[in-house]
Amino acid sequence: MFRGKSIQQFSAICCLFIPIVPNQPHTQRRVVRQIDAVEAERLIRIEPVQILDVRTPKEFTTLGHIPDAKLTPLDLIASAPAVLALDKPVLVYCEHGIRSKVAAEFLLQAGFNRVLNMVGGMSCWRHDRSYEPQTIAGPAPWFLDHLEIDCNGRALDVASGRGRHALLLAALGWHVRAVDRDERVINELQTIANRLALNLVANVLDLESGRVDLGRECYDLIVVTRYLHRPLFEMLIDAVSLGGVLFYETFMSGQERFGKPTNPDFLLLPGELRTLVAPLEIIKEREGLFDGQMISSVIAQKTIR
Repeated sequence: MFRGKSIQQFSAICCLFIPIVPNQPHTQRRVVRQIDAVEAERLIRIEPVQILDVRTPKEFTTLGHIPDAKLTPLDLIASAPAVLALDKPVLVYCEHGIRSKVAAEFLLQAGFNRVLNMVGGMSCWRHDRSYEPQTIAGPAPWFLDHLEIDCNGRALDVASGRGRHALLLAALGWHVRAVDRDERVINELQTIANRLALNLVANVLDLESGRVDLGRECYDLIVVTRYLHRPLFEMLIDAVSLGGVLFYETFMSGQERFGKPTNPDFLLLPGELRTLVAPLEIIKEREGLFDGQMISSVIAQKTIR
């Protein structure tokens, strides 16, 4: 699991492996609307459009970005449907209009009804720019930075929400199961995965209804972020395969000073996470203030049964 390349290296080419699925007759097929920077600025002023920057974080801060834009680099575009509203227009841009064209076509295929590409990108933008850094809208940064993976296993995304990790892993070639108790988001996630022909199964599952059956030694990778239900750890550990990895990250005590959650039931105590994942072997861990939130994270591997 910890051999080979990092997830960022794999994700740099993941969008090339997502097949184009002809699900509409040619005469009815939706198309990406191409607009120039002048029209884009006018649209932003008069309409509540979502703005997506698909450049790198360095470009985003050093070259400046359109105010209120979300940052999702092209190599992570598979996660974008989980951080954008499907029913609202999306304006996509990069530096010269090449990467954004690829991203816009991907969003259209994923089911977004109105997608616009800014031709010429920021090289043609003559209006206000912001320069402040921003956390990537998509997978957890620590997940991207530290987890090294092979793209041929089975993965489980627990409390998946809209699927920011599940979609990326499926695009990278994993066989993915996503579970969450919210029927609406699970149905939406499955629809998106079907449109993109991804190997992803999304199930409605109440993770707090007693002993949940996640299987036994079924998954090479289990991902849990921003969720805490302490009785679930026994089932998570059972579900990790021998040699497999659990990636767990959520809020810890002290978070109440910075925002939600504030309920102690949903906040880990210092050092608690390493106790909860035992007897898995801890490979990497961290605790503290990151990106304005109090976070506890662990990457732990099953080395013994």
